Amino acid sequence: MRNPMRFLRTAVWAIAAVLLLSGRSGAEENAIKIGRSYSLGFLPAMVMEEYKLVEKHAQANLKDLKVEWISFAGAAAENDALLAGSVAFTGNGAPALNILWDKTRGGIQVRGVGALNSGSQLLNTRNPNVKSIRDFTDKDKIAMPAVKVSIGAILLQMEAAKQFGEANRNRLDPFTVTLSHPDAMAALFSNSEINAHYALEPYSSRELKRPGVHTVLNSDDTLGGQGTLNVYLTTSKFRQENPKIYSAFLNALREADEIIYRDERRAAELYVSKSKGFTVDEIYDLIHNKIVRFTVTPENTMKYADFLYKSGTLKQRPSSWKDLFFPEIHDLSGS
Repeated sequence: MRNPMRFLRTAVWAIAAVLLLSGRSGAEENAIKIGRSYSLGFLPAMVMEEYKLVEKHAQANLKDLKVEWISFAGAAAENDALLAGSVAFTGNGAPALNILWDKTRGGIQVRGVGALNSGSQLLNTRNPNVKSIRDFTDKDKIAMPAVKVSIGAILLQMEAAKQFGEANRNRLDPFTVTLSHPDAMAALFSNSEINAHYALEPYSSRELKRPGVHTVLNSDDTLGGQGTLNVYLTTSKFRQENPKIYSAFLNALREADEIIYRDERRAAELYVSKSKGFTVDEIYDLIHNKIVRFTVTPENTMKYADFLYKSGTLKQRPSSWKDLFFPEIHDLSGS
């Protein structure tokens, strides 16, 4: 007769082997990658990297967590990396959050962890004949990090719908080209075909210091005030499988905002050290005067949802901003 204890031990080892081979042992990951970009809105990410805040908040439960930061030039590459599982968390625009939430509702379920920043985006041009978006022609090229899906692309469509009618929301799309913010600013200052840039800070303010460059559109006019520009995203799958890492990341994001406002000049120095070409005084003024505000609280994200649903980009409209974000920040007064 079969030995019951030997049979039990054999069964336990077999199950353990299967779990180990399938990667379903229940252990959290010990190394993750996090995406970030170049704009001032990603200063919290730079602070998190500099002070190893994710590792700090994971220390109690995950002593050997290794974090690698990856720089992205635009939303399309960030989306691909997140959906492929190449990064655990990535920053993206508030419009992209809406789109990814809708497209992944029945799958990996992308949602926001928290907002990175709120502020304004400026559409600047060196073309003296362009006084409003109505003046753009096929001779103009408007640079942004990703055509059709970036914050600037959606804001431009929203404004076109307001000025030309809903049926003409894509009227300016043929004039847009994909360039990172640093490359777009360089192109705007040259004699290239790129003569306009829908810019985030600090690029927008620097551009306006150049003679002949002026603002055509402020995103505040489109949204009815400042709103969340960038958010951090992850998938429900990652959050469920790595709750300690998720908690450490959110706590690190909150602490990064506290560090920025505790010593604004030091935060400006950190940004300048990682994003060459700007002065500490330039960045300090943007932080101190709240031109860019750092908060995990989402603001005006539903304005994007309403437009994207009305335009047919979203198959389902989120009922509130809380649908777009994981519940750990639902106690905040978001919008």
